[in-house]
Amino acid sequence: GLDHKKRCKLLGDDPSLHVTAGNQRQRYVTKDGKCQVNLGPIADKSRFLSDIFTTLVDLKYRWFLLVFTMCYILTWVVFGVIYLFGAWLRDDIAHVHDPQWKACFENVDSFLSALLLSIESQRTIGYGSRMVTANCTEGTVLLMIQSILGSMIDALMVGCMFVKISRPQQRAQTLIFSKHCVICERDEKLCMLFRIGDLRASHMVDAKIRAKLIKSRQTKEGEFIPLEQSEINLGYDTGGDRLLLVEPQTITHVINESSPFWEVGSERLKRATFEIIVILEGIVEASGL
Repeated sequence: GLDHKKRCKLLGDDPSLHVTAGNQRQRYVTKDGKCQVNLGPIADKSRFLSDIFTTLVDLKYRWFLLVFTMCYILTWVVFGVIYLFGAWLRDDIAHVHDPQWKACFENVDSFLSALLLSIESQRTIGYGSRMVTANCTEGTVLLMIQSILGSMIDALMVGCMFVKISRPQQRAQTLIFSKHCVICERDEKLCMLFRIGDLRASHMVDAKIRAKLIKSRQTKEGEFIPLEQSEINLGYDTGGDRLLLVEPQTITHVINESSPFWEVGSERLKRATFEIIVILEGIVEASGL
């Protein structure tokens, strides 16, 4: 699914809170949907290795490509060393030009030739004069092990690559949120309004929208709760949160007794420090993700 987050800035915010870029308030979530929360040092990092697939998919592209490349290179080099060692043990290197010699690893006389044999075996490129023959059992077993290991690496790496490039994160670039949201009266009710539109001709399927208010508060018992998340109702009870984005839609939040803005007046709103995160979820029609 597509998960896109945008922050709305209320009209009436004190301009002094946004004077300069250096003095600008730190966002909880940036406008492109990236979370600004730093988890800090994690002691038990082995938990990430237990879910290696998700860990690889979540890596940045430069690290993922490094892991992708090194998985193949290290495998080729390791098996190349094993082929060279096997050829040395069976004395195939000394008899490489002897037509009467029954070699196990034919035409392997150096590390480079052993490396080529390893690459050709794992990538199923095909053999010329360099090959594993039927004159030894260990060569056949080694070839079977490399083929199975190579297939496992292909399944993991190619699967991770496919999932990574097919993630619809860039789809959010064509979903446009209004730069400001306003509070006004609509149908004799005080409402908070903002707009959202889709620039693409291929529409989102089963689009749903919700919003969170991020604000610190102190309880009646004196407990301080930093960055508490409160739900902002955008029509969950009426079905108004399910959108058909064939044209720009105006999203409405009715400020009633259940709204977190019910007891906040206009003057208090100017001095309040909070953040509104709008989350749009849906399925991209073109890819089904």
